[in-house]
Amino acid sequence: MIERPDLLHSKPFKDFGKGFYLSPVREQAEARAKQMVDILQEGSPCVSVFEWNEEVAYHAGLRIKVFEDYCEEWAEFILHNRDHKRQHPVHNYDIVIGPIADDGVTYQLRRYTEGDISMKRLIEELKYAKGLTIQYYFGSERALSYLKRI
Repeated sequence: MIERPDLLHSKPFKDFGKGFYLSPVREQAEARAKQMVDILQEGSPCVSVFEWNEEVAYHAGLRIKVFEDYCEEWAEFILHNRDHKRQHPVHNYDIVIGPIADDGVTYQLRRYTEGDISMKRLIEELKYAKGLTIQYYFGSERALSYLKRI
């Protein structure tokens, strides 16, 4: 159970960078919790629930980036954040909202980076995939202060 999220326990090279991630889909959060228990081989799956007021965050002057859908800018953003050779962090957003790069998306991104498909083809294939799943990234202590555990 996460009582208070922090950035200390966050891992680098994730979709939107080192930060605290949330999902609006409970089933996705449950699957991720189970996956982490399987990886760590300890504990039991648990989902912590948080809420935040997006309008309040905007009015507070937080730097927020929203990707409404798969697009070239989103793909480049993901690739830069996952690139171990780049200087990190690669952006200064407090909050990023946009599609998650799950295993299927990661496969398509790899096809692009290996030169097997063009960026245009990558985006076309992602848009016709099984569906768009959104994730929320909180990458600063200030952003985390707007989360409330419920």
